[in-house]
Amino acid sequence: QVQLVESGGGVVQTGGALRLSCAASGLTFSAYVMGWFRQAPGKAHEFVAAISLSGGSTYYADSVKGRFTISRDNAKNTVYLQMNSLKPEDTAVYFCAANRLVLTTTPDSYNYWGQGTQVTVSS
Repeated sequence: QVQLVESGGGVVQTGGALRLSCAASGLTFSAYVMGWFRQAPGKAHEFVAAISLSGGSTYYADSVKGRFTISRDNAKNTVYLQMNSLKPEDTAVYFCAANRLVLTTTPDSYNYWGQGTQVTVSS
């Protein structure tokens, strides 16, 4: 079965940094577009970033552009999200997701999801 396991979340102060990791198994990792989404309490899933199969193309939500960087290591079946200059508004559960079709920002387009990792930014 397909498994996506996020790690690296935690509690940081405003302006701090975290690097999230998502380890994938049970799928041909290099054949999937990978994305990061987040969900704040009482809110819908929000697109954060996505990366193409070989990492040549990336796409970011305007709210994180210039602060977050998505990357992938296909040899390690892992996708990363480097988060810098964190703000309280970034507080959410962050989810890794895999999309076999196209690079999109739409949650329904992603086939597989991880369990999420909590990121809390204190003010």
